[in-house]
Amino acid sequence: MADSKKSNAQKQDVAAVAATHTIVVKLGTSVLTGGTLKLDRAHMVELVRQCAMLRSQGHKIIIVTSGAIAAGREHLGYPELPKTMASKQLLAAVGQGRLIQEWETLFGIYGINIGQMLLTRADLNDRERYLNARDMLVALLDNGIVPVVNENDAVATTEIKVGDNDNLSALVGILGGADKLLLMTDQAGLFTADPRSNPNAELIHEVATIDDKLRKLAGGTVGGLGTGGMATKLQAAEVACRAGIEVIIAAGRRVDVIVDLAAGKAVGTRFLPLKSPLEGRKQWILAGPPPAGDIVIDDGAVTAVQQKGSSLLAKGITQVKGSFERGEVVRIFDSNNVLLARGISRYSSDDMTKIAGKHSHDIHHVLGYEYGHAAIHRDDMVVI
Repeated sequence: MADSKKSNAQKQDVAAVAATHTIVVKLGTSVLTGGTLKLDRAHMVELVRQCAMLRSQGHKIIIVTSGAIAAGREHLGYPELPKTMASKQLLAAVGQGRLIQEWETLFGIYGINIGQMLLTRADLNDRERYLNARDMLVALLDNGIVPVVNENDAVATTEIKVGDNDNLSALVGILGGADKLLLMTDQAGLFTADPRSNPNAELIHEVATIDDKLRKLAGGTVGGLGTGGMATKLQAAEVACRAGIEVIIAAGRRVDVIVDLAAGKAVGTRFLPLKSPLEGRKQWILAGPPPAGDIVIDDGAVTAVQQKGSSLLAKGITQVKGSFERGEVVRIFDSNNVLLARGISRYSSDDMTKIAGKHSHDIHHVLGYEYGHAAIHRDDMVVI
């Protein structure tokens, strides 16, 4: 009898371990400030308490935090500065240290160490740097350290910025192999209309597919304190779900919201992950470098790419847009300008223009060389 009880207890322990997740918690500026001009430290303590509780249950937690500029502005006494990139970088440079110090102090209450990661788009564009960032993030998690991630606004320029922490959190989720991405905001979730102006707006509890109709429901940011609105959250959800990550948008100031979401309670708007997530290389194609150019294809190529799982051949290309080199990521559109896929081009834009509409066996004759019969190989393509 005792052995039976012991066996059951062991099974329960195994089940508990199996139920643990890697969870990315993205905290927007509006959540951290409560709509004011300074950090709401009392609420930050509450957020950390919830994260500590999840840690005690075996979950791994990654924080993607906004608020560096708000922290810098507060520390400097709300100075009047020119509305320039340099002013934002100044505030971020001052505020980033203050912000990470706050997180370190608060997590320290629970005996939890944190590790700061500052990223830019450039860290994700290059495959090797992408893998290095992934290895460091995983190392922090494996050693019981909570990564606290933000965009490196002090040095990021327009060309290398991710641009908002919603999309950054999706990329971080992919880097860390996350199971859940919690997008904490000042709204209860995604509604059928703008709840600030339409009293009949209803909360959308679950989303299986993000389409154009859903994107039209997305509004902008309210308080002007952050850079992300509901539209960027949809973008982030689409990228994360493609990688097999469950995404939930919920109110960051709701009582026990992080704990409840981790437990699977019906809070906010839940976006279902793709059942067959992309493998690592394709995750990078989707989440890493921004597209360098666009390719338009005919109906036959659309069928081959979307329905038959084929590579894209030069014969099906009708138009090449932009300037890109061999090995860069491009977007693939149909004749109605609908985005179909992203992929790594085997040819430069100049070469692609020359071979567009040509049969594969003619490529060598046209260019004097070839890099294979496919313009974009199926293994280097992510169908959207």
